[in-house]
Parts: sequence; structure tokens; C-alpha cells
Amino acid sequence: MDTYDRQHRGIATARLTMAVRTALATALIATSGTAFAQQPAPPSEEAATLDTVSVLGTRSQPRSVSSSAVPIDIIAADEFRNQGATDALDQLRVLVPSFNVSTIPIDDAASLVRPANLRGLPPDNTLVLVNGKRFHRSAVITFLGHGLSDGAQGPDLSVFPSLALQQVEVLRDGAAAQYGSDAIAGVINFGLKELREGGTAEVFAGQYYQGDGFTTQYSAQIGLPMTERGFATITAEWREADATSRSVQRDDAAAAAAAGYPGVPDPAQVWGSPEVKQDFKLVANTGISGEYADFYLFGNYAKREVDGGFYYRDPTSRSGVYSNDGGNTLLIGDLTGAGGCPTIALRDGAGNLLPYSTVGAAVSALPDNCFTFLSSLPGGFTPRFGGELEDSSVVAGAKGNWGGDWYWDVSGSYGRNEIDFYIYNTINASQGPDQPAGLYFQPGGNVQTETAFNFDVGRDFETAFTAQPLSVAMGLEWRKEEFEIVAGDAASTGIGPLTDQGFALGSNGFNGFSQRTAGKHARENWAVYLDTEAQITDQFLLAAAVRYEDFDDFGSTTNGKLTGRFDFTDTFAIRGAVNTGFRAPTPGQANISQISTVFAGTGLVDIATLPPTDPIAALKGAQPLTPEESTNVSLGLVWDSGPWLVTADAYRIQVDDRIALSSSFELTDEERAQLVASGNPEAASLTSVTYFGNAFDTTTTGVDLVTSYTSDHFGGTTTYSLAGNWNRTEVDRFNADFVDEARVYKIEESLPKTKGYLSVNHQRDIFHANLRLAYYGSWFEDHVDSGVISAEAGGLPIDNGSATIVDLEVGWKFASGLYVNVGAQNLFDRVPRDNPWGRAVSGAAYPVHSPYGFNGGFYYARVGWTF
Repeated sequence: MDTYDRQHRGIATARLTMAVRTALATALIATSGTAFAQQPAPPSEEAATLDTVSVLGTRSQPRSVSSSAVPIDIIAADEFRNQGATDALDQLRVLVPSFNVSTIPIDDAASLVRPANLRGLPPDNTLVLVNGKRFHRSAVITFLGHGLSDGAQGPDLSVFPSLALQQVEVLRDGAAAQYGSDAIAGVINFGLKELREGGTAEVFAGQYYQGDGFTTQYSAQIGLPMTERGFATITAEWREADATSRSVQRDDAAAAAAAGYPGVPDPAQVWGSPEVKQDFKLVANTGISGEYADFYLFGNYAKREVDGGFYYRDPTSRSGVYSNDGGNTLLIGDLTGAGGCPTIALRDGAGNLLPYSTVGAAVSALPDNCFTFLSSLPGGFTPRFGGELEDSSVVAGAKGNWGGDWYWDVSGSYGRNEIDFYIYNTINASQGPDQPAGLYFQPGGNVQTETAFNFDVGRDFETAFTAQPLSVAMGLEWRKEEFEIVAGDAASTGIGPLTDQGFALGSNGFNGFSQRTAGKHARENWAVYLDTEAQITDQFLLAAAVRYEDFDDFGSTTNGKLTGRFDFTDTFAIRGAVNTGFRAPTPGQANISQISTVFAGTGLVDIATLPPTDPIAALKGAQPLTPEESTNVSLGLVWDSGPWLVTADAYRIQVDDRIALSSSFELTDEERAQLVASGNPEAASLTSVTYFGNAFDTTTTGVDLVTSYTSDHFGGTTTYSLAGNWNRTEVDRFNADFVDEARVYKIEESLPKTKGYLSVNHQRDIFHANLRLAYYGSWFEDHVDSGVISAEAGGLPIDNGSATIVDLEVGWKFASGLYVNVGAQNLFDRVPRDNPWGRAVSGAAYPVHSPYGFNGGFYYARVGWTF
């Protein structure tokens, strides 16, 4: 960005900040001074007689939040959009207390597709549907997921533009018997809008209080008729977001700069949200009602580029590049074999850095055949890592009735998620001076594809033992899932001539996928299910489901669910469910091979994530993967008195044989030599290995409380909502050779046990105001996934305190269709406690996995026109 662009951007952001502040202040004065003088607008007949309903958790008639036999959140489109977040993950985080996602600044591919957790379980324990049809998972496997999500391969929820959504439904209950694999924690269904006419055009802009992270978003939607009995709704969105930085200078970088090393960046390492470039999303939803059947076709296309930071490579100590003895002497390679390369000290006998003037003079005097990276990169270097993501899906089907009794639905779907990684400002140290132009590498990528066919039928049967007809549904499903590893370029995978002299091979920070491990890995499965539901009496509802599923790689599984609800009165009911579930290991988890640089202890090491069948992993005890199995029990109550709605649900989820990445296993010199000799050349520079395995059991217990009250306060319609979640996960059993105590502690403590919000939504004529107070309980941060803090480090606290985050938005919607919203997310600029350990070692000003982020307050404005 040139100087003019910076100045232009600065003027624009300053004007935005002033406009938002002025509008918020004006709105607060207006609501406090004049709202009481207004009379509430009478509710429309439609609003008074219709409830928002969901099809989740039942294959009978759709049910509302208050009439459902299982806990469901139904989030309307306006509630989903009337906030400062532009990513679906962050939008859900502030609306569903049991849903957690954090900013991921430096965690390999997890920075590109952030892992999210429902009810404290990994992202691939939640099934995602679109219009009731299974949505494919992403190609990204989370190598570094803050303990809880390590190794997970979940869907990418950020590919959906919020303008395309009619409502979002969250089923907070196990549902594998109804929907299949992954539905252990629950199900999220994205319902798309169905418009035959009209549309919306919108512009969004916002920035953080510190003046970075400037975000622009342009959205458009149009509804078109398809014949006299059909519709086509098309929604497009384009977004860009600048990076943020909440960093301080690392101690080692500051020491190198003080010793005179030239070109040391300040800060040497950037902790913040990555830059999002050209984030384009397109969703189409179409349907035609025929005489004998209804036909539907919907899908999405999304493409974006994400560019973020990596760990700083210290010129006085980075192993495999600058030194291999802890920073005492410089790593020097012999390019020709002529010998004569001297030893150059980096520190004196007391361990203090020698001045660069002394070290640099010795480097300048090296013979021509002697090579060191201190010549070309004397200030160290910080790689930049990113990827280009492309996501697409299409679902086509037809549904109708046979003879007016049997309902049927037949559909086919295809989904594809592809990511091409890149890394630059780095080196392949083993290649010495022979580096690619611009120090730019293409390590390859991953592709996830899923194909499915479904046939569902259902009918209601009159019976003598039920108050209402018995609802019966059954169906067949066939699915094929394929994971592809795409090889990287030669520079990113090269094993150069300096490898046997101790220089690290491959693109430093993220090694390319080798030709030897590249390829496609597929799995097929088929399933059959039976689902019944009956109103036994006017007060007692009972539902049952059973599902048999067979996989061609590990066999079959049968799961069941029993659900009941008893209405004591018209306003009070109890409900409960018990079910078994499973999650099949993905082809990606069973076959991925990747070498990453991670932070361990007080330094960087190269760790290989390998398939359980790889000889290196087998050497360390790896076994073929088997499915996770779960048992889920819930019990709740519902009280619906009209203006008041209260639901409370307690749950207990036991998951056995959970699949996750192992702790790292160190390789000895003898093991490295043995592996290289047996045809695994990449083992030459490995420090340790990790792999996927079934290694521990957990029990998650919790309570969800959701309440709302609708009133005519403040001269309009005012709705108060209070929702909270208490959640605790305990590791019941773990293999100490696979998962260490530090990892167990992260699984149990990394998320806040208590999370909730209190919101006030006020609507009066053309004006609305939303106030939300979100509470996050204390949580554990292990400081950049070091894996070395299981209790306390140097007397520092092992957890972060609780926090309350305040969001405020006000808006006006005029009769012409024009609407204007302004607001602030994290109004009072709350950030986590300082990160004293991480500051010194890695330059992170705050704990980087904060459940409410660490960027602070965010101003925004949204202007649109509905026609």
C-alpha cells in the first residue's frame, strides 16, 4: 500500500469512527429521553399467531422452540446479522452460549479455517446441514487446535453470507441416530431464504479501536420468479479485512538488535487476525412446485485468500538454519566439500551474545565454499503463511406425495473444499544459497470432496393407542468421502545438499507435501434408518430412531435415540432424550502427512504429523483408527406463559475412543538413520513425530438455560433475552504414552466453564436498538501451545479471569427500504489479561486463544436498501 492509499484509508477510517460514535451517542440520548413518550406499535396478526419453527430433531411436523422435545435455538436472520461480526463463526459465538470459537493467529491451517466447539467438543463432533441436507467438511485438518481441537477436521462455516440465511437452527443434542456420523455434540442447520421478488443491496465497514483490521463488505441479493410456481434467490458477498497486530517485541529479537544484528524486525513476530483478501461468497437457492412433485436446487461457491504470520527465526539460535548447538556457534555448511570452514562463536563463555560486529567480521572472512544464512539474513526472518481456499457445493432433489399419504424426498449432493497453501519470506535451509525467487514456496494443498444420495419416505398412520397419528419415516443414504493430498513444488519439498550437514530440509515453517505421500484416499458408506414419533396422549410425546451404517474401511455401527416430552399444563413441560452416537475417522485423519514447525518449551522444533500406518508412526506405537462412540443423556424443562419463555436442559455426553493427535514422540539419531535407510528421507531433519489415534475417553456435563421476555417497555416492543451455558469436560481415561498431562489439562480447562449473555432488543417504529452483555468465565491459556505448563510456570496464574463484553447497535429502517445500522462490538474495549510469559518468549501481548478475542473494540456501520 503506497503513501496515498495509507492516507486515504486513514481519512476514511477516522470518518467512520466519528460517524459511529456520533450516531451511538445520539441514539442513546434519543432512547433515554423520548422513548417513554411513544406508544408501542400494535403487533401484526401474523406476528401474534405464527411461531418460528424448526425441522431439526424431528421428521414429523416442524416444531417451535417451546414445543420441541429437544433443545433447539432458532436464530432469525435479523438477529444473526444485526451485529459487528461478518464471519458466521463469530456471529454464532455471541448468540449461542454453548458455541465457542477464538481468533487463531499462528496455528498453521487452523488460521485459515478456524475450529469451533459446540458443548465443549471438537468441531468435527457437530454436524452441519444446509436446508436439512448434510454439508461437506473442509479440507483443513487442525494440526494445532489449542489441545481441544487438535486433529479435528470440521466444516468451514465462514463460506455462508449471512444475507442468504432465513434462519439458523442449532440442535443441542446428540443426533447420530437421525443424521449419521459427526452429530455427537449437536447439529447446525442453515436455512436459506426463498424469494420470488425484491432484493437487498448493502455496504458494511468497520475497524478496531486501535485503527487496524479495517473491514469492508458488499452484499447483494435478488429474488426472481421461476415460472409461476417457482423461485430463485441469489446472494453474493465480497469482503476484505486488514490484518491486526497485538504484539510486543520478543526478548530474543530485542537481544539480537541490541547486539547490533541488522534488519531485526520490530515486532519480530505478529500476533493478530490474519489478512483476508478477496473473500467472495455466492449462494443460490431455487425451487419449483410441480403438479406431482416439488423440485429444488441449491448450492454455494466461495473463494478467499488468507495471509498470516508465523514464528520468528532468531539469527542467533534457530536450529537447522543458524545454529545446531543451542546458539553457541554458527551453523556453517561446506558447499563443495573442500573443507576449511572455521567455527564461529555466537556467544561468549558466559552465554552472552557477542556483538554482531565481531560475528559479522568472521562471517565476511569465510572461504567461498563456506556458507551461512547469517550472510543473507542477518536479522533473522519471519515466514508469512497463507492459503487460497475454494469451496463449492450443489444439492438437487425432488419431493412429493404418493396417493396423498406417503411423503417422499430423493436428492443427490456434491461438495468440494480445496486449499492451496503458500509460504514466503522463508527458506529451504538444506538448499543453501539456491532459493526460489522472492523466497516464495508452494507447499501443495488438500482437497476434500463428498458425494451423497438420499431417499427418504414417511407417512402418518392412524392407530388405536395414540392420540394423534403415528409418524413413521425411513430412508437410505449412500456417501463417498475423498481426501486428496496435492504435492508441493520442488523447492518446498527439496532435500538439499546441506541436509547431512544439519540444515533443515523443506520450506521452513511448513514443509511441502512430498510426491511420495501425495494422492487420493477415499471411503464409501451406506446407511438405513427408521424414525418414529407419536403423541401417545394429548400430554405425552414419544419418539424413537435407529440407524445402521456400514463403512468399507472399518465396518458397521448401529445407533439409537429415544426422546420424550410430557406437558403437565399448557405452559409447563419436561423433556428428555437418551441416544448413542458415533463419529467415523475421516480419510484425511487416516492418511494426512505433514511437517510443521511448532513452538515447544522455549524454542521451535520440526514435528511430522503422519498417518497411523506410516512406518515412522508405527515405530512409535500407532494403530489403525476406529470410530469414536458416544452416549448422550439430557433432561430439561420448558415454561411458556406467553410473554415469558424459559427452557433449561441438563446433559451428559460420554465419548469413548476419542480421535486426536498424539503428543510428540522424539526421534533418536539411530531411529532417524534407520528411517532414512528404509526409504523415508524426510526423517533426516525431524525432531519428533505425532499421529492420530484413539487414545482417551471423556465425559462432558452441562446445563443450558435460555429465557426471553417480551414487553411494551420504552414505548415500543422490547424483548429481554438471557441465555447461559455451564459446561465441564473431564478426561476419564487416557494413554499416558499418547496424551500427556498438559494436553489433558488443556482439554479440560481451555474453554470457559460458564458463558452467557443478556440482551435487550428494542423496536419502535423505524428505530431499533440492541444491547448485549456477554459473560465469559475464567479459562486456561497454555501460552502459544507450548505443551509445557500443566500447573504453574514461574508462579504465573494458570487461567485468565472472567470478562463481560458489551455490544451495542442502533439502527433505522425507513419506509423507502433504506436502512442504517451503526454499532460497536466490545464497546468498552475489553482485552484479556497481559501475557507475561508469552510476551517474553513469543511476543504475544495477550493470551492468543481468548474465547472473546484479543483485538479489542470494533466500530462499524451498515447501510443497505431493501426493494
